[in-house]
Amino acid sequence: MAMLTFNTVRELGLALPDVVAGTAYGAPALKLSGKLLACVPTNKSAEANSIVVRIDLEQRAELLRQDPNVYYITDHYAPHPTVLVRLSRIARGDLGQLLRDAHRFIRSSGRKPALPVTGPKPRARRSGPRRKPRGR
Repeated sequence: MAMLTFNTVRELGLALPDVVAGTAYGAPALKLSGKLLACVPTNKSAEANSIVVRIDLEQRAELLRQDPNVYYITDHYAPHPTVLVRLSRIARGDLGQLLRDAHRFIRSSGRKPALPVTGPKPRARRSGPRRKPRGR
């Protein structure tokens, strides 16, 4: 298996709809609708030749459980919907699938959920004393 680099990430990511190359914190990145899709991690807790990919937290937990040699997380990245990926240990096809999953996650998180239909909104109550109408 050939070792992948961010150039491979860029090639696979730019093949997805509306993905653009840019930077995040001064490092090479891929973005979708202004949101981070993947980038070279800038925090010192990440291993060399890794990338950060935006991903659903449930999927992240599954990836970490299935293949901790490829996917990992550090305390810095744990609160965010991201996973770190060792480029030296991931297959090109798996990387492409991960980027497609990230693309789908960003697209779906950009949609606002429909509000439940509950009838008319109650009128807001004012706090404090009521004022008397003027001129009556």
